[in-house]
Amino acid sequence: MANATHLRWKLEVPDPQEEALCAWLEGEGSSAFYREADPPRACFAYFPPDQAPPEAAGLAAFPGVRLLEAEAFGDEDWLAKSREGFGAFEVGTRFHVRPLWDETPGPADRLDLVVNPGLAFGTGGHETTRLCMELLEELADAGRLEGPILDIGAGTGILSLAAFLLGGRGLMAFDIDPDCGPAMAELMELNAHLLKGARPYDSFVGTLDHPKVQGPYAGLLANILLETIQDLLPRMAEVAAPGGWLVASGILAERTDEALVSLVSHGFKPEKVLKEGEWIAVLAVRVSA
Repeated sequence: MANATHLRWKLEVPDPQEEALCAWLEGEGSSAFYREADPPRACFAYFPPDQAPPEAAGLAAFPGVRLLEAEAFGDEDWLAKSREGFGAFEVGTRFHVRPLWDETPGPADRLDLVVNPGLAFGTGGHETTRLCMELLEELADAGRLEGPILDIGAGTGILSLAAFLLGGRGLMAFDIDPDCGPAMAELMELNAHLLKGARPYDSFVGTLDHPKVQGPYAGLLANILLETIQDLLPRMAEVAAPGGWLVASGILAERTDEALVSLVSHGFKPEKVLKEGEWIAVLAVRVSA
């Protein structure tokens, strides 16, 4: 049998185009997409042997995106190629994140999170996830992680897991993507060494209007796109307890003012903004109605 040939695109992708490009590539049959954590932060898209790749001309719909390299490789190189660019790294002051194939534990004074980087989002490598984890550390230090807490658009559930490991309780996580259910289960399995039999959070597939969304919540997590945050802010304001906090990210730094105005107009007072690269995360508090 002939050796199956995989294809990998190496791409230059401006941050504002990342989400839309990822969605387009997935629709065109890409089996995985990720951005390197370290400069120059190139993006990679993979196409399986039985999937014809899209025409590169289609990238013209995404301003600033360039195809830097198209590389074909056989089955025997698949694991090595898919693992390139993923190394262990530290987040904030308490977390060490490593890919599942790296069996070297992190420093003893850090929580050693294991992730599957085969997933496009929610592995701790993106700036927005790291910023949210740093804000969760600050909330934990201030004794503000008492539940209940709702993780909106949770992806793999890494933020809910981080909040639990920092002492948060009463966590509920959800996403509209059915694939996130298995991804959350996998993340829990990969981190059984930290959980020691505990279930860190409950979860469901659905929206913010799901019957399981009870409220009022002492904390909300929303690492999603700014447009989605803006759409959901009226409902977030309904389910947030007075004085409850919101950690919001997935927001480009160039849209900071727009994000802050949106939060204030829906009853959330910004308390802190963290920035990394082209992204920000905001900690805000629900003011009394």
